[in-house]
Amino acid sequence: MFEDERDEKIYNLIITNGIDKKNEYGQFTEKLYSKVDFRWKESMSGAYATAGDAFYNKVDRIILLAGLYNDNKELFDDLLNASETYEIPIVLVRPMGLEEVPEKLEEKAATIVGWNANCIVDSIKDAHETM
Repeated sequence: MFEDERDEKIYNLIITNGIDKKNEYGQFTEKLYSKVDFRWKESMSGAYATAGDAFYNKVDRIILLAGLYNDNKELFDDLLNASETYEIPIVLVRPMGLEEVPEKLEEKAATIVGWNANCIVDSIKDAHETM
């Protein structure tokens, strides 16, 4: 007998955006869209530092695209703080084509992943709070 292992959950994600010289955000969301069996939606806020309980209590994972870190440090800091405050696991995505990630981000991440669509989805599903 086989059980239906389909994951019917709709994952509510925050995905870092901002100054993005290499279109990593677009490439990342294309990876998610390519996995038609993975259901997700994105939550965005004009100011993550002040978004509050009603916003963050609905979020399942925070996706940090490490390649955007240097140009968006304030945004990343706001999301790191939110992750800690609301106990939201962080999935850290390596910069496109690189293995190294900023140590500050690595310390806070529940998991670190590259750019393979299957690995990304597995990391999102399996991420647990590390703090």
